[in-house]
Amino acid sequence: MNLLKSLAAVSSLTMLSRVLGFVRDTLIARIFGAGVASDAFVVAFKLPNLLRRIFAEGAFSQAFVPILAEYKTQQGEEAARTFLAYISGLLTLVLALVTLLGILAAPWIVWVSAPGFADEADRFSLTTDLLRVTFPYIFLISLSSMAGAVLNTWNRFSVPAFTPTLLNVSMIVFTLFLTPYFDPPIMALGWAVLVGGLLQLLYQLPHLKKIGMLVLPRVSFKDSGVWRVLRNMGPAIFGVSVSQFSLIINTIFASFLVAGSVSWMYYADRLMELPSGVLGVALGTILLPALSKTYASADREEYSRLLDWGLRLCFLLVLPCAMALAILAEPLTVALFQYGKFGAHDALMTQQALMAYSVGLLGIILVKILAPGFYAQQNIRTPVKIAVVTLIVTQLLNLVLIGPLAHAGLALAIGLGACLNAGLLYWQLRQRGMFQPQAGWPVFLGKLVLAVTVMALVLLAVMHFMPGWAEDGMLLRLLRLGALVTAGLLAYFGCLLLLGFRLRDFARRTVA
Repeated sequence: MNLLKSLAAVSSLTMLSRVLGFVRDTLIARIFGAGVASDAFVVAFKLPNLLRRIFAEGAFSQAFVPILAEYKTQQGEEAARTFLAYISGLLTLVLALVTLLGILAAPWIVWVSAPGFADEADRFSLTTDLLRVTFPYIFLISLSSMAGAVLNTWNRFSVPAFTPTLLNVSMIVFTLFLTPYFDPPIMALGWAVLVGGLLQLLYQLPHLKKIGMLVLPRVSFKDSGVWRVLRNMGPAIFGVSVSQFSLIINTIFASFLVAGSVSWMYYADRLMELPSGVLGVALGTILLPALSKTYASADREEYSRLLDWGLRLCFLLVLPCAMALAILAEPLTVALFQYGKFGAHDALMTQQALMAYSVGLLGIILVKILAPGFYAQQNIRTPVKIAVVTLIVTQLLNLVLIGPLAHAGLALAIGLGACLNAGLLYWQLRQRGMFQPQAGWPVFLGKLVLAVTVMALVLLAVMHFMPGWAEDGMLLRLLRLGALVTAGLLAYFGCLLLLGFRLRDFARRTVA
């Protein structure tokens, strides 16, 4: 399997999803602005999203994928099919109970996660109603994520990568055409989330059937593989919960700031998630199954080389993104969001949060590469311990930075915490002898720094001759933004080309 080709496929489909996500967020910003209704939706959508990351993309995937890869590699597909039937039955049962509990306890969940809303009865009631509609999303998207994990293990990366676009399509359709039929209008977004989750699950079922892995869920607590997943999920849930708990705490802090703070951080986070999703999630998605199969085959040298390949690609692609997000904060926020009810002040506040997020972008994506280095070994405890340290440091940074920087301080704390997390993961991999950097890193990084510097100078020069970003309509703003991004890309990759970088140097193959 050609890893670079798989990465390109996953990244391009993830880019499609992110572009549709920007279209979605632009429409939402234009119609709902940044105020009570949008804050209510952000909180209501964030909570099931966090639980999804804990039960599906987080703890479950970390515990499930390495064991599924082991079954496939060592025992064959029939054993893997039986294991999948038992584990899917267990996940379905747990998710059904969690979803029911979440719907019943919605007012208390809102009170705990956004206590600042309790002072305003209308905002609190609206958030509760939205949460009850969106909470079943965790059931649907978690099963969808499990299906995606299976497809990734069978090297069918494109299907799970395309799936998130269906949520964005659902939200765009509801926002454009169905909003007038809901009272209040923001409720349309809640139902759009629910429909999007259902579409994502249904889309992947035929593809599971094609690889012979569409099985009827069965509940059994006697299967040894199920117990291994449960044992690994214990620390994994704690570890993922720690990182997600940090986000909940940030929402709590933001709920006490001026109205719109939650939305400003959300829109900045959406911009930051473009490189994070296109690069970080794509790399992590491809590396975890590959590392798991390599570890199951006891090939430690290849294991280290795979990690080195992932880290080099990360630095190559993320360093320019972090610099570009900081420099292009104003063009991005104004061109994409400053329309209708989303005014100049909202754009300015979003810019501040985006610049703060850009400081930690490299750390955020490095974690997505380094953490699978432990998960593939079925070692969950080490990342958990590191996550606890990161949580404590992040909250201390929140307390220090929220005073002078308000919502931007909360964003900066998340980024700095991610850098600490990545540094500790790297240190532990080296200490345990699981990773040995390949030769040539100092020269490699020196060339990257030079290329990023050239790109930054080109972006600043082009921006200097452009008119104010609030001028003109949406189409012209986007065309100017596209021209600016193109100039940056040409400067960066052109410089790398002159410095001797070639695409074939990053080609990588691994076992199927």
